[in-house]
Amino acid sequence: MMSSAGHSHSLIIGLLVLLVSGLLSGCAAIGRQPVQDEKSVIPTMGTRGAHCCAMAKAVPRQTALATTAVRFVGQSRIQVDGRNYTPDCSGFVRGVYASQRVDLYGGLGELDGGNGVGRIFTHVVEHGRIHYGPTVHPGDLVFFHNTWDFNRDGLPNDPLTHVGVVEKVDRDGTVVFVSSVSAGIERYRMNLKHPGTHKASDGRILNDFLRRKHMGDARGTYYLAGRLFAAFGTLAH
Repeated sequence: MMSSAGHSHSLIIGLLVLLVSGLLSGCAAIGRQPVQDEKSVIPTMGTRGAHCCAMAKAVPRQTALATTAVRFVGQSRIQVDGRNYTPDCSGFVRGVYASQRVDLYGGLGELDGGNGVGRIFTHVVEHGRIHYGPTVHPGDLVFFHNTWDFNRDGLPNDPLTHVGVVEKVDRDGTVVFVSSVSAGIERYRMNLKHPGTHKASDGRILNDFLRRKHMGDARGTYYLAGRLFAAFGTLAH
């Protein structure tokens, strides 16, 4: 029988084949929605989110990534060392990581077009670690599914459509991350212990909306960050 590690690796490879083929794309306006077979969309390793999240011990390079991401909050232009990056989620995280001399498209130059979020996910698979907690580093990447209907079929079957950079984790386990959407670069929150809750009883935001609601949305469409969560990605150590 195939080991769980081997099964997860096969799932990753299967997803990457889809991404490289250019069938998927990422970054949209504005959560995770159910699909017919989630394991065919992105691999899962153990219980996802149940024990997440706590902040890992600070690492200087990772902390620098988070600090850079926060500096862009409120801006719409992404420029690092004189280079402009596309004003979308993948361009934003590329710019943040470029500040630490990390090319999130590194090794993927042979790809022509395709999905920016998927390319970044591929880079992490090849050079880092995809995980689901329980600890998260400042500067980690956080990936999401189904933040918009990329393939325009009206169904919640669009994996890896958004990415952001983790700033910190609050005491209640809420992950604060920075990302770029159509309105600009802002902070957002996600709590995987309460993925379907927007606000706590005391008014604290646990999960921001990452997908716009539209009339005619398919049954089971989700909008909150905790429901849209796909995975974390760690590169720098």
